[in-house]
Amino acid sequence: MVKTILPLEISNASVRRRGKTLVGPVDLILAEKGFTTVIGPNGAGKTTLLRMMHGIERLSQGTVTWHGPNAEVRGRQAFVFQSPIMMRRSVRDNLTYPLTLGKTPKTEARQQAEDWAERINLKSALNRKATVLSGGERQKLAIARALIRKPDILFLDEPCSHLDGRATREIEELLQGAHEKGIRIIMSTHDMGQAKRLASEVVFILKGRIHEFSPADAFFDTPGTNEAKAFLSGDILE
Repeated sequence: MVKTILPLEISNASVRRRGKTLVGPVDLILAEKGFTTVIGPNGAGKTTLLRMMHGIERLSQGTVTWHGPNAEVRGRQAFVFQSPIMMRRSVRDNLTYPLTLGKTPKTEARQQAEDWAERINLKSALNRKATVLSGGERQKLAIARALIRKPDILFLDEPCSHLDGRATREIEELLQGAHEKGIRIIMSTHDMGQAKRLASEVVFILKGRIHEFSPADAFFDTPGTNEAKAFLSGDILE
């Protein structure tokens, strides 16, 4: 087993559909540590870029390279979608499922599920069907279900979209805690306040191309392109 599957190296990678380039070409190296936010206007290609990195978007050209055998790489990363899919089972079953897939003994899996449910304030809902939870509760459960396997890297596609302030704060605290424990996070967001609170580095994407990749402080204080300046000023980019 490799120590880490990072860094992630992307070289001349593009995704095209029906003759239209959605993302690329992209050249990017993401280091072993950090909290990366991917920002840009709607339709810029944020989701496609994340899916390309994760390996669930077929490349039209180029390469996405992790450090390790493919089977091991797949098992050491996780993805939380904007609208997570909940199993039509209990909160407990949703949490234990990824552990049992990994051959964790049932008793240990149940204990870990209870521990995580307590962390996300859902211990009283362990026997409740996950599909009846509120939007914020489902998102916390999805993140906990991803983190319970202790992945090297976690991808999140606008996890706080449409959530209220309280749910957003709880999710940010959950992500900050994961990052402090060494989990690499790459997250798209439309919330610039959230990006400033969480990010150590920023990828700014526009029309499928990466216009800037820089430390968060530098990006927000002195953006290097006119497009980034306009975006941060609230201008409409077409």
